[in-house]
Amino acid sequence: MGRPTLAVVGATGTVGTVMCELLSSRKDVWGEIRLVASARSTGRLVSVRGEELEVQALTPEVFDGVDVAMFDVPEPVAAEWAPVAATRGTVVVDNSGAFRTDRDVPLVVPEINAEQVRNRPRNIIANASCTTLTMVVMLAPLHREYGLRELVLASYQAVSGAGQAGVDILHDQISKVAGDRALGTRSGNVRQSVGDDLGPFPAPMALNVVPWAGSLQDLGWSSEELKVRGETRKILGLPDLKVSATCVRVPVITGHSIAVHAVFASELDAEGARQVLRNAPSVILVDDPASGEFPMPIDAVGTDPAWVGRIRRAMDDPRALDLFVTGDNLRKGAALNTVQIAELLAKELTPKPSSSR
Repeated sequence: MGRPTLAVVGATGTVGTVMCELLSSRKDVWGEIRLVASARSTGRLVSVRGEELEVQALTPEVFDGVDVAMFDVPEPVAAEWAPVAATRGTVVVDNSGAFRTDRDVPLVVPEINAEQVRNRPRNIIANASCTTLTMVVMLAPLHREYGLRELVLASYQAVSGAGQAGVDILHDQISKVAGDRALGTRSGNVRQSVGDDLGPFPAPMALNVVPWAGSLQDLGWSSEELKVRGETRKILGLPDLKVSATCVRVPVITGHSIAVHAVFASELDAEGARQVLRNAPSVILVDDPASGEFPMPIDAVGTDPAWVGRIRRAMDDPRALDLFVTGDNLRKGAALNTVQIAELLAKELTPKPSSSR
């Protein structure tokens, strides 16, 4: 038995494309790689590891002989096809929200709970949402040091979180508003200039921020806000953690940011927190306001870590921190975390040279 076989399902999508790039740039742990996508992409050639691979159709047979499959497809597609792959002996790492809340599906962030990859009764492992992933790699080391009790956060989410349609609509709207300096000075004139085509958003994105991401849930919360709450609790193993989130869409192409107010069990100070974060994996500290150095999406885009800064002890609570974090929602927020989980599985599935079992 050689190196494990990998399938990338949804290989031609926004995140799938980044997955393929990461497979080419990271240490090569895979044998055969199969690219799988919907019928309209079948037959396309995509370069992975310097090799042109033909995209195959999504069928049950495509998973025969596949050890690990990374899924980046819409939730209904994942809900239907991940169990199909799993019954054929493939371990599925799913980037959609289809399985995240299931009790018997682990929600894995390798820097935090890598051991959970072995706990997969259904042969499915879930990847967290991009907003949660940006924040949780920074929260986990602080939680270990100080004991996290409560989170209040506001997200500033990039349009690429809504896929290529989100990116396209923002560019289109920027083109429409670029020449008119009166726009944004009078109610209604931005809406008029942008027109009726809002793409995946409920309001114009150009020259605006929209305090909404996801779908409407009970009591006025959005699905994104509830995701951040549920996923953070599950990943950190804190089922009773108090979490209150407001998710906001901003006119940024790629890079989700979050303003976080975190309350801990013990007193702390900003310098102690900076020290913890300096030593944390997948975190980069960018915290020098005097020099204008802050974590910002235009700098974090295309990079792997969570960028953290603006670290302050709360004025009214010696146990609370205020900080700002940003990260590439297509990399660590989606493709990279999926690839990292798959690599943990590859290590487990690759036979040891001197195995005595």
